[in-house]
Amino acid sequence: MRIDVVTLFPDFIRDSAALGVVGRAQERGLLAVHGWNPRDYATDAYRRVDDRPFGGGPGMVMLAEPLSACLAAVRAADPAAAPVVYLSPQGARLTQAKVRQLAAQPRLVLLCGRYEGLDERFIAREVDEELSIGDYVLSGGELAAAVVIDAVGRLQEGALNHADSALQDSFEDGLLDCPHFTRSEAEGTGGVPAVLMSGDHAAIRRWRRQQSLGRTWLRRPDLLARAGLDRADRALLEQFITQWRADHPAGG
Repeated sequence: MRIDVVTLFPDFIRDSAALGVVGRAQERGLLAVHGWNPRDYATDAYRRVDDRPFGGGPGMVMLAEPLSACLAAVRAADPAAAPVVYLSPQGARLTQAKVRQLAAQPRLVLLCGRYEGLDERFIAREVDEELSIGDYVLSGGELAAAVVIDAVGRLQEGALNHADSALQDSFEDGLLDCPHFTRSEAEGTGGVPAVLMSGDHAAIRRWRRQQSLGRTWLRRPDLLARAGLDRADRALLEQFITQWRADHPAGG
């Protein structure tokens, strides 16, 4: 997969994408991340990429001309078609389902705004969709782009050392992940649920599913409303809730 990022800070994108799983995916040839600076496509002596908005008001708006020229160069660099995604607080909320959809694309173009954002005419003409990583405002789209690159990059086949790791992540089945405990000489086995040391794989799977359901009920009940639980899941959740309320009489 190839990801092109239009940004005033391509060095940030390059450096962040060189780390961890995404960096490993690039080393393995599974992912290629390229940064493009619209300032390189400005035509005036000052390499200007922003100007004051019509109607007045504080802040500056990124100009359409250098953005359009930069995007044309991005498209010319590779013949593969690619959706153009603008990272914006006004976009749809990024979800794991959306990440999987993006990860299936052969190519992706991310646009990082700065100042008060991009000229609306450029957005209307060139952007396929807008995405937000949360209901807050950042100084620019670079951090959001790094989030998308990481989320998408780790889903490329072969990026993770264990193929099943991604399938066990939070949100993959609409629920939060269960708790995990590591083997540690310093910590020993204190506090580790006995079922995890039982060797009974069916019981372990049941415990993990119940914990996933219960943790979602405690922390993100909104997800349960959309999860479509079957009878077995509902029974596991009811057992969890009963036990939790017995253990927390003041909080249940």
